[in-house]
Amino acid sequence: MLEKVKEIIQNYTELPAGEITLETDLVKDLDLNSLDVVNIVVTFEDEFDIEIPDRVISSLTKVVDIVKYLEEHV
Repeated sequence: MLEKVKEIIQNYTELPAGEITLETDLVKDLDLNSLDVVNIVVTFEDEFDIEIPDRVISSLTKVVDIVKYLEEHV
């Protein structure tokens, strides 16, 4: 799961996937804005055929948060 998450996130940043870790913060470390985060979430929804509620999106701040959420809901 982590590798797929990293692959998707890497499409939105210039940081190599190898430098993205579980503790990578989407905004602070990757310099993503809120629109980027929403686009990433939409990509996860499409890729894993799930719906991520809007109220959950704000809690997905680090890669580990995304991985845990997907593992619990996919």
